[in-house]
Amino acid sequence: MNVSVKVYAAVNPTEIQEKVEKAISNFFPVKLNLQGSEIPALFGEGDLESLRTLHLRLREERILDTARKILLNGIKDDTTRFRLNKQVAYIGKLNFPAGEESLGSINVEISAQNSSDLFSVIDWLVPKTIDGKPVMEIDL
Repeated sequence: MNVSVKVYAAVNPTEIQEKVEKAISNFFPVKLNLQGSEIPALFGEGDLESLRTLHLRLREERILDTARKILLNGIKDDTTRFRLNKQVAYIGKLNFPAGEESLGSINVEISAQNSSDLFSVIDWLVPKTIDGKPVMEIDL
């Protein structure tokens, strides 16, 4: 399955680049590159493997239902987009902000070759649950 994962987050003048890097890499083990001049941003790209940490942490934090709603609501064509709170990610926790934050968020895009593959990735990452427990775990 061909899956593309893109993550990026602005590094504001009031932020320390290494802390933004840590916030991203706590969930996405991708090589990060700093780009831009006025407000630089860290960019990274990966594949399905780069989602394995997020997969595990969603279960540890028991937020599958919330995360599933967010990923499904973020679908457009063969891509889903969502944001994570940078400050919370820095301490190794997950939080999905309602909108863009004043210091910016970690932006995530997951793309697949077609909508069927995208739904498979979402079902793997955030399966349907009953009483907070996955109904069925699939392997990718």
